[in-house]
Amino acid sequence: MVSVYYIPIGGIKVNPLTGVNMPKGVPRNQSIQHTILQRMKIARGHLNHVIDMVQHGHYCIDIISQSMATQAALKKIDDIILKNHMETCVAAEIKKGNTRNVIAEVMKVMEKK
Repeated sequence: MVSVYYIPIGGIKVNPLTGVNMPKGVPRNQSIQHTILQRMKIARGHLNHVIDMVQHGHYCIDIISQSMATQAALKKIDDIILKNHMETCVAAEIKKGNTRNVIAEVMKVMEKK
């Protein structure tokens, strides 16, 4: 079963994965934000193509290849977001002495990979 978490516009006060109070907001510079959004649009294009291929009865192996491209694009996005999180949020929280909490949060996410 897949869990889906919706983050309100103002951010969250408690991480839904760990139950740990975490800072809200996303300290991401515009360059990172632009990169993430561009890659998400590419992944959306891949997914739209997969859907179209299924609807039109394309060869299964071709569909799988396109699906794998979509998954690879999403994985790369996750890697960029996680790296940014480690460099910003995690580093800041470790400096504040919240080492255990941020490590627990990251490990919880990594368990799902």
